[in-house]
Amino acid sequence: MIPRFAICTLLAGCVFSRGGSLSSAQSVSLNPVADAFVFAGEPTFNYGGGGVFAVSAPGLPEGEFRSLLRFDLAGAKSSFDSAFGAGNWSLGSAVLALTASGPNNPIFNTSAAGQLRATWMQNDTWGEGAGAPTTPDTNGVTWNSLPSFLSAGDQSLGTFAFGGATSGTVSYPLVLSSGLVGDTASGGLTSFLLAAAPGDATISGAFNSRSFSTASRRPLLTLNAVAIPEPATWILAGCGVLGLGFLRSRSRGGVVDRFNSARR
Repeated sequence: MIPRFAICTLLAGCVFSRGGSLSSAQSVSLNPVADAFVFAGEPTFNYGGGGVFAVSAPGLPEGEFRSLLRFDLAGAKSSFDSAFGAGNWSLGSAVLALTASGPNNPIFNTSAAGQLRATWMQNDTWGEGAGAPTTPDTNGVTWNSLPSFLSAGDQSLGTFAFGGATSGTVSYPLVLSSGLVGDTASGGLTSFLLAAAPGDATISGAFNSRSFSTASRRPLLTLNAVAIPEPATWILAGCGVLGLGFLRSRSRGGVVDRFNSARR
């Protein structure tokens, strides 16, 4: 007969044998591989290499600005696969950190508070270009070409308050849209569009881009993944509970048997 403590040990070992213990969240932070802003006031020019990008509402003195960012998620997928095993994790959160900059060129509107909207883009094929506020060019995405990269399948990542700052870093927790979740799971590219929220007439801000001289002040996307509990683990855990219940039942039965023997 197997000793009672040995059965308990075997059951516990079965329950926790799948990887030892459930892992906590794993985080990966990424800088963009491309970013650019487009400007309604110069609709045929590209601004992908200026060290900053901008968002401004329509109707402001210098016109409306929108910005695009593209990230390569291959490294994030690889890291999560290594931590949890391929297919054994899900995206738990995504945070975009932007560092504000002063509008250091007359092309920009004066910084002002308002509402910033982030959108996941289905199309990642837009070109960054190398134009700058002082030296714009026509290669890469422009105000006029931007609509060709937008689609009905684009998804909201949230609307956020921007305080009009000209310095400092603010983190924006993004909505986990199905598009962003899918891009992370596949380890592909993902693109965001930053613009004034619908109906906002005041926001204006400039932000350091991926080519900004100080690396720590560039845009940063932080992805957090969590383990998906394996079904087998919970089945084994259930077996363990049932087994321990059986042992308690046997134990109680043994006490009754001894009591009856003593009475006889």
